[in-house]
Amino acid sequence: MQTCPLCHSQGAGLFHQDKRRQYFRCGHCALVFADPAARLSPEDEKAHYDLHENNPEDAGYRRFLSRLADPLQERLGRSKLNGLDFGSGPGPTLSLMFFEQGHDMAIYDPYFAPEPAVLATQYDFVTCTEAIEHFYTPAKEWGLLLGMVKPGGWLGLMTKLATDADAFSRWHYKNDPTHVSFFSRDTFKFLAERDGLEVEFVGNDVILLRKTQ
Repeated sequence: MQTCPLCHSQGAGLFHQDKRRQYFRCGHCALVFADPAARLSPEDEKAHYDLHENNPEDAGYRRFLSRLADPLQERLGRSKLNGLDFGSGPGPTLSLMFFEQGHDMAIYDPYFAPEPAVLATQYDFVTCTEAIEHFYTPAKEWGLLLGMVKPGGWLGLMTKLATDADAFSRWHYKNDPTHVSFFSRDTFKFLAERDGLEVEFVGNDVILLRKTQ
């Protein structure tokens, strides 16, 4: 049994085990998380991220990010807003796409853009694409993300969603050693109800949350 790193409930039970590590599921918020004892060192994690080839001139990468950018932009409207892309990676692209839509953008990444000053303000919208699954302490990072969203603002996330144990056992997404926190629709519904958010699921991996208070 483990303590859930998101809601801190006790007694998260074993959900799946493979040759690499064990995975636990919280019975309260439904987060699935990898055994903390199997985490990479910071040096190995950084080396893994350095293999990513994110390029803002890559049309395919832009199409991938547009799965979040397009529906979020529809909800933002035509006003010029302030946004932050959290976990921008080695080739910031989503921030550029929103800048091209007329918004003022900031970026943050613990490895590639470690500017803590940008975390000390609030934004009209915050995006986090393919990063939330990397959170070792999701309660802390979730609180940080929410705290940076103004009342009435938006949090736009992209991450693959966990389902049942059988599908999880065959899921390639879990095999990335830097993926340690696996959210599900139930997890986001739990967070939305607890934290006063409206939640909307777009496709299979985009989650839009509006801060109602």
